[in-house]
Parts: sequence; C-alpha cells; structure tokens
Amino acid sequence: MECDLMREPTKEADMKAAVLYGQEDLRVEEAPEPSPGPGQIKIANAYAGICGSDLHYYFALDSIPFDVHTPHPLTGATLPQILGHEFSGTVVEVGEGVTDVAVGDRGAVHPMVTACGQCPGCRRGAPMTCPLIGALGATAVGGGLSEFVVANASQFHKIPDSVSLRNAALVEPMSVAWHGVARSGVPVGGTALIAGAGPIGIGAWFALRAHGVDKILVSEPSAERRAMVEALGATVVDPVERDLAAAVADLTGGDGVDVVIEAAGAGPAFESGVAALAPTGRVVVLSLHEHPTSLNPTHLMIAQREIVGAVGYEDGEFDAVIAAMADEVYDTTGWVEERTLDDIVDALHLLRSGGGSKILLRIG
Repeated sequence: MECDLMREPTKEADMKAAVLYGQEDLRVEEAPEPSPGPGQIKIANAYAGICGSDLHYYFALDSIPFDVHTPHPLTGATLPQILGHEFSGTVVEVGEGVTDVAVGDRGAVHPMVTACGQCPGCRRGAPMTCPLIGALGATAVGGGLSEFVVANASQFHKIPDSVSLRNAALVEPMSVAWHGVARSGVPVGGTALIAGAGPIGIGAWFALRAHGVDKILVSEPSAERRAMVEALGATVVDPVERDLAAAVADLTGGDGVDVVIEAAGAGPAFESGVAALAPTGRVVVLSLHEHPTSLNPTHLMIAQREIVGAVGYEDGEFDAVIAAMADEVYDTTGWVEERTLDDIVDALHLLRSGGGSKILLRIG
C-alpha cells in the first residue's frame, strides 16, 4: 500500500477545516491547503459524514485505542487533527505519475493510508485490524471535514454518473455495514436481528437485503430511529417496552435468528442478541463499546453459538457498495440529514444525545 501520506503535503493557501485540538475542543478554522505529491491527488470535498468514532474522538478521547497525543509512528499525525473519514469529492489536481485518475473525476475516498505490514493482522491479509493503521481524518494528515484533502490515487474510488456525491459520502459507513454482513455468513433466505437503528444498523438492513435476506427484525429503543427505519420498510421492535425474545420467536417460528448484527454499542443489546441466536448462530460485533459487558460463555457452548468482530472493510466491499448504490439499493429518505460544516459541534451534541441518525456536512 502506498505510504506517501506519511509526509505532510506541501502547503499553499488556507482552507476551512474542522480541527480537533482535544476532548470537546473542535474548531472550525483556517488550515493550510495541501498540494498533491507524486502518486497523489487533490480532492475538493463535497460532503462528509459524522461517524460514531468521531463522537468518541470528541466526547471520549481516552477511549480511542491509540495515543492521539504523540505523533503516529507511520504517518506522523497527531493533534491537532482534521477529522472526517467518510467523504466524497471531485478531483481538482493530480500529482506526478497519476494516470488512472483525472481532474473532474468524482468519487468516494477509502480513508486508509497505510498499515505496518508486520503485525499478525497484516500478515493474515486483514490490514484494517493493524494497531498502527493510518487513516485520513483520524491518524493521518488531512481529513474530509475540510475544503480540500490530499490522498493517494489508489484510495480514490470513482462513482458512476447515477451516484450523487451526496450518496458517495455514505459509501464508507455503508461499507462498514456491508463488511459486517459478509462476516456474518448469513445464508440467502436466512433470518437476522439488527440491534441498533443508527446509520450502521440501517446500512446493515440494506446490506442484508442485498444479500438475499428478507426476514429481518430491527431492535431500537429510540422511537425516532424506529420510525426512520420502519419508514424504509423494516420490521421494528422496542426492546424496552416489548418482549424482544417473543418478537424474535414470532419472526423465526421459535427457532431464533441465524445472525445478529450488533450495531448499538450497548451491553444489553449485545447480551440480548446472543440470547436471540438459533443454535450455531453468529453475533457480529460491529460497534465500539465504551464500557465492558458481561456474558456467560455457557450460552455459547450449549448451542454452539459464535461471536465475531467486524471492523472496516475490504477494497472490494467499497466497490460493491458503489455498485449497489448504482442499482438503487439504498434509500436515504428520512434518515440522512444535511448541515453545514459550521454546524458540526451542534451536530455532534445532537447525535450524542440520541437525536437524529446520519448527518452529512456540506463542504463544497
């Protein structure tokens, strides 16, 4: 994987960017505008999404599983850091040696810059698990919450004319959900429970349907979020006011579900998800948890249930989501909201309070 972004790009003029200085210290201010080096491209960002990990950066910086206060060992990035790893834009400049991307191309950006190549994850072909992963908007110089960003040309995934830049900003989070469904191994015609109707949970609902699964139950305590996903056609349940086990039994004829996509980041959702599984079923943990949870392993042993984690995505899954968008698999009605970059702090607080679902910030 190309590692040119280990060097800070040459600076020209100033641009507007959302820069994180520390916990609950995010400033929309002027930042140096980058220029592409060899093998790189400069992108005028159009839209950038706020991710759950951005909430962790802003509200719970100590929960991030690496030290953000010292330079990253591969990229050199440290605070202050431009955030934003879910974004789309248009190429406005290409560096020396770039032949497969041209000025005017529109696309989504795979934020991963580099990995160490030496750890067990890298050696096993899973660089997204690398503890030294470098990613734009997190652990590499630059991010999508700015007017311009420089990326390696290999990170840019072109979109067809039928896919808007607005939808392209959703490719990254939808790829996270797509990867989680792929990790679940759910069979065509199988059954599924999604815990959490945030953007990743909604993305999992679309991905499951694209994988041939129609019998899906979405568990969500927020009435607002239940209404959002129900309007898309999902079957929903309030796990606080209703009996989740009974709802799962109704869906599956008492068998339990083949897979659970845990996208809530809450201990009770994880624990009830394990209990909802059929024998040999699998829970996919697709969310960050700020607090530990408890589980009696006997529940796994007796029914040969499995728990797997899913983080990030593979390049092919990025392109699979773009193809699914071109096929109109995704419907953003009701759950995607637009705001301006200046609204980012208010948007973070709204999401932290449980309001809204997916917020895209207009950059360009």
